[in-house]
Amino acid sequence: MINQSEYKFKVSASGRVNIIGEHIDYCGGKVMPAALSLKNTVYVRPNGTNFINLSWTTLPDTVSLDISRLDSYKHLRYGNYQAGSAYLWQKAGHKIVGCDMVQDCTVPFGSGLSSSAAIEVSTIAALATVAGEGFDNVEVALTAQAAERQYAGVNCGIMDQYASACGKKGMAMLLDCKTLQCDYLPLDLGGYAMVITDCKKPHNLVESKYNERRQQTEQALAILKEKLDITCLADVSPEDFQKYSHLLPGVIKNRTEHVVYECERVKRAAEALRNGDILTLGALLNESHASLKNLYETTGFEPDVLAETAQAHPACIGSRLTGGGFGGCTISLVKKECVQQFEDYLLKQYRQKTGYTAVCYRADIDDGITVERI
Repeated sequence: MINQSEYKFKVSASGRVNIIGEHIDYCGGKVMPAALSLKNTVYVRPNGTNFINLSWTTLPDTVSLDISRLDSYKHLRYGNYQAGSAYLWQKAGHKIVGCDMVQDCTVPFGSGLSSSAAIEVSTIAALATVAGEGFDNVEVALTAQAAERQYAGVNCGIMDQYASACGKKGMAMLLDCKTLQCDYLPLDLGGYAMVITDCKKPHNLVESKYNERRQQTEQALAILKEKLDITCLADVSPEDFQKYSHLLPGVIKNRTEHVVYECERVKRAAEALRNGDILTLGALLNESHASLKNLYETTGFEPDVLAETAQAHPACIGSRLTGGGFGGCTISLVKKECVQQFEDYLLKQYRQKTGYTAVCYRADIDDGITVERI
């Protein structure tokens, strides 16, 4: 247990669920994430030294980071995300002071709900707060993204960190990843609830083929730029794709087809949410999962079983893998009065088909960064 009275500030940032718009944030597309009540919380106090002392509620480990050599901790098993966040914040010209930090994370690791973004964003916000600096949430998100890319080695887009930093309670975010323009849409699902289910097959985006997918989309962009006036792959319209897809070699064509039509699905999903058309939203989730499975190939046996078993239940109008893939969580839209029955059915069927024990998480849509003086 943390004795909160021993610390000066409590700083949190959210995990996130992506409702729709997968693997298009790094292609400049619009995505629709929402921040969750599952969070990474940092309890922090200044210590008057030149060290950031890290500890965790879930680990016995402790780590001390020398503020003068924050670039030298990439090898750490625990603490590398915090070190990278501190280093990139320092590199951006911000003041770092010695402090003691206890990290308490309720975002399940390896679940595809962006525990890493929550850790990075909350760490930066805590460092700014304990140093007496104000901060801009968007700058925090961009710095956290830089930490993930330059320090942790995941060539990610901006969605996860932006949602973690800038989420709003009860709101979905329609985020343009090219311009960072963000519209907030009330996440009113009418008679339906969102069920988040973890397949419990851990993933690791550095070791997976996430970076390979990024390279494939960059290859597609280079080819299509020869014919189209575009700055990112999300600029390619379905009409453009139909006209020039013959230029794209096999698997590159499939990856591009996913990006182009996933961007269209996000547009339709935003319209459906605005109109209260939750049945259409559910159908779009199913289409998105099929595209991730067949064209982008980022699902895998266990997530496919989870999504497709959910889709077959009469109370479910849509289900798909959310997050980077290769494991992680699905989201399903389910009639509110049938949620318990649905969860029981889904977990039992999944166990029988895969041998894994999945978990359903109960989470609300919440604010991103919160700062509280203790």
